[in-house]
Amino acid sequence: MQIAQILRFRMQPFNIMYIFQVQEVIKVVEKELGFGEGQLLHKLCKVYLFVSGGRIAGCLVAEPIKAAHEVIPSSASENRSNLPDNKTESAQAKHTLEFGKISFKREVLRRHNHPDKSKEECQGPGAIVCEEEAVPALCGFRAIWVVPSRRRKGIASQLVDAARKSFCEGGTLGISQCAFTPPTSEGKELASTYCKTSAFLVYRDGDV
Repeated sequence: MQIAQILRFRMQPFNIMYIFQVQEVIKVVEKELGFGEGQLLHKLCKVYLFVSGGRIAGCLVAEPIKAAHEVIPSSASENRSNLPDNKTESAQAKHTLEFGKISFKREVLRRHNHPDKSKEECQGPGAIVCEEEAVPALCGFRAIWVVPSRRRKGIASQLVDAARKSFCEGGTLGISQCAFTPPTSEGKELASTYCKTSAFLVYRDGDV
């Protein structure tokens, strides 16, 4: 049986022993999740890596936030289909990436916010609508990534558990103190399952 472990890194100050490994992983995560090069990390981020059998199988990037918005579940978010077509964009592309000896396909989802500032809305397979009123939150999950061959095996949930336990000094954060970035369809499923509700919290740049 392989022993898995979760490693945590602060972006500043940084342990020079691991900086190059983390940078390589982050490059893959940025490509996989559709971030521009160098846009994923900033100095306040904490990086969590799921390592199994000497290989990195998952990555979570967390950042401090001040507020978040509750997702409006069910039919409220489905009404987005009434928006003009020129207000939405969903582009998908498949590419092959290699990291170490791992090769896999990736799907890029480009997501844009609707100009209506009264609600947080994300277009695409994981489109959601959120409450306008913000609620206090402390930890934002900026990115969660798992090697495709290891998905749906609880790795993402273990990474979230680790972040909640160690992100803030003094105790484990409650689920209501944590939020996700506007998710893809897979991310929405993860957030709903982990939080045990479809009314989980999401945050945007202005909430950081």
